[in-house]
Amino acid sequence: MKLNTDKEELAESKVLILYILSKINKTITNSELLELIESIQEMNYFYFQQFLIDLKENRYIIEYEQEKKKYYVITNSGRETVKLTIDMLPGSIKDKVDKTLKGTMKKMENEEAIYADFFPSKEDEIMIKCGIKENNKKVFEVQVFSSSRDNAINIIENWKKNAITIYPKIVEMLNK
Repeated sequence: MKLNTDKEELAESKVLILYILSKINKTITNSELLELIESIQEMNYFYFQQFLIDLKENRYIIEYEQEKKKYYVITNSGRETVKLTIDMLPGSIKDKVDKTLKGTMKKMENEEAIYADFFPSKEDEIMIKCGIKENNKKVFEVQVFSSSRDNAINIIENWKKNAITIYPKIVEMLNK
């Protein structure tokens, strides 16, 4: 795709982004959105970023940053635009979006539900955040410190594998 030649193809790509955002009906990270789009059709990363900038400038989407990640959500104006321009997308692409979203959204919800990351806080300390989200809202988060990167990685991997059993135990202990 050449950015300066086929205006119809450019418009179709923007409508595709809006269509996906309207279908998922929740916030999504930049990388998750790109992954979804690439599973439907090939799109150059730099064009994708430019499309997001254009959609933000026209107030069809909102971008916000949380925990060093960019998130996007469609606006009411973006939803109206999808309704008016949906015919630009071929039926085969709409079908592919619908089929892809069924499997991908479930996977993303599971990945998003349990999270963990670490950040250097001082020269010899690493802060680790482990938590659980439901409907894109934090329901549980714990922060611990580690003196080594290896220990931090071990804690994160353990949390991601065992959060389903660890979380209820912590809540139970807090309720005693």
